[in-house]
Amino acid sequence: MHKTTRRLKAIFASVVLLVFVSGATSLLAQTPNDFDAERDRAVRLVNAGNYKEAIPLLEKLSADKQADGQIFLGLGLSYWRIQDTVKKDRAAWKETRLKARRAWLKAKDLGVSIPDIDLIIASIKDDGGDKGESDNLLAQSSFDEALQPFVSRDYKTAVAAYEKAATLDPKWYEAALYTGNTYYAMKDYDKAAIWFAKAIAIDPNRETAYRYWADGLAVSGKEKEAVDKYLDAVVAEPYSSAAWRGLSQYGQRKGIKLAHPKIDIPVDVSTSENGNTNITLGIGGKDDDGSSAWMMYGISRAVWKAGKDGKLSEQFSKAYPNEKVYRHSLAEEMDALHMVLTGVKSGSKDVKKTSPSLVTLKKLNDEGLLESYVLFARADAGIQQDYPAYRQNNRDKLKHYLTEYVMKNGGN
Repeated sequence: MHKTTRRLKAIFASVVLLVFVSGATSLLAQTPNDFDAERDRAVRLVNAGNYKEAIPLLEKLSADKQADGQIFLGLGLSYWRIQDTVKKDRAAWKETRLKARRAWLKAKDLGVSIPDIDLIIASIKDDGGDKGESDNLLAQSSFDEALQPFVSRDYKTAVAAYEKAATLDPKWYEAALYTGNTYYAMKDYDKAAIWFAKAIAIDPNRETAYRYWADGLAVSGKEKEAVDKYLDAVVAEPYSSAAWRGLSQYGQRKGIKLAHPKIDIPVDVSTSENGNTNITLGIGGKDDDGSSAWMMYGISRAVWKAGKDGKLSEQFSKAYPNEKVYRHSLAEEMDALHMVLTGVKSGSKDVKKTSPSLVTLKKLNDEGLLESYVLFARADAGIQQDYPAYRQNNRDKLKHYLTEYVMKNGGN
């Protein structure tokens, strides 16, 4: 379970460099309209690792009205890669990291998003610090001192150092987490639980403390409580494979196959090169089973995807007034699915036996769990952006869906 934040940061830096360089031709490809020599030069500088030289040029390009998300992607990467050169000046180090975050967030606003970089953005504090480290130098020093004894399995010495760090900086998630983790290694599961609870109080939207706590409960024979914490881990970070690990392992031990409800949506909605939205409907059921209502799914999504002259649609702009680039969203998906249900209802006289997919869709909607299904089972990169806001007020619904459907083989 043990992992140092500095090692994690180094891994992040290496991953980002590989992503950027290996995808250089697509990430920073030259545009056909007036981003000529300077943009091309910026590409070469970044891909050659000349970040300090690239920054002034990228800053100039980013101020141009033609600047796209890829320019901001390169600018953020350049700031991120030079941060250690100014680390002796704590204020300058933090500001450099904030510049990287601002550039990457701008890139996301313009439609460029890379999962590894999203992880880095999430790791940067609002003041530019590292969420994995403490601004309290004494706390950080004590935390660092704990590593070697932990590796050597001198857990008594390690836990004293971790606990000291957590006491010196009571808002530091990692210190509370690693204190709990060390008590877990000592098989003192009750004390471990106390510290995992403290970590969760600091940040309830990180999965690790829930999962570690659940492991301790499982070892202690408290199966019901363990499952509850495994579910909490998934709700905290459903798009992290680590969050599902504990629940999956529990399912394997109990012979439970985790599964989402089976809903076949026989519609493909795509955008052609000329900007037109194409709807392809492949009805797999009978004419009298309500399947024709799926056409409404495609029509609804087409209305969300495009407005006149390539502008954002009225629906998207109204739902997300602060966003300037279209994305597939929870609001769009829910609107499309509700249109399908409306279509089934309006044509109910002609439906002899509703298809299984439509029956399940209606059941989820009636139970108030359709959003949970979409967020867990149908979330692409666009829909995932809506998860934090939904989770804030709907944790119980999300857990209920996981319990009643995913842990019951889809609930069918």
